[in-house]
Amino acid sequence: MNRLIDIKDKSDEEWLLDLINVADYQFGNGAGEGIFGGDIEMKRSRTGRVRQIYSEEGYIATYTDGGRLALGLEGGKRLLNSLEFPAYRVVMNQESESYIRDGKNAFSKFVIDVDPEIRPKDEVMVVNENDILLAVGKAKISSDAMIDFNTGVAVKIRFGKKA
Repeated sequence: MNRLIDIKDKSDEEWLLDLINVADYQFGNGAGEGIFGGDIEMKRSRTGRVRQIYSEEGYIATYTDGGRLALGLEGGKRLLNSLEFPAYRVVMNQESESYIRDGKNAFSKFVIDVDPEIRPKDEVMVVNENDILLAVGKAKISSDAMIDFNTGVAVKIRFGKKA
C-alpha cells in the first residue's frame, strides 16, 4: 500500500529536487539547476510547505500556491545566466530604463524585443538592450501584443533592480 508523504516530513533535499523540477518545467531544461545551484535557504509556512527561497546574495523566489515560481531579483539574475537570449526576456528601450529600475510597470510602447514564446502570466526578466537585468515581473499580455500595442502594460514589475 502506498503511503502519501506528509509535507512536514519532506526533507530540504526533497523540496530542492521538487523546486528544480518546477523551474525546469516552468522555464525549460537547465533552469532549475541554474536558479537553485549553490547554498540556498528555504523558509517554510506553518504547514511545512516551502514558500520563500533565499541565497546569500538575496531573495530568489516564492513557491506559490499555484505550484509556480514567482521570481525575485536574485532568481532573475540566476535565470538570466541560465537561459540563452531571448528566453523569458522582455527588452526595453533606454528611455524606460530608469522607470523600470524604480519598480514601475513596463509599457508596451517601450518594448523593442521579446521572447516570442511569452504568454500572459508568464514570469519574465525585463532587460535593457545589452541584456542587463532591470527587473522581474509577470507578463500581462502575449509577446505579439507587447510588440504590436502602443499603449498598456506589458509587464507588471514585481522588483526593479536599482542601478
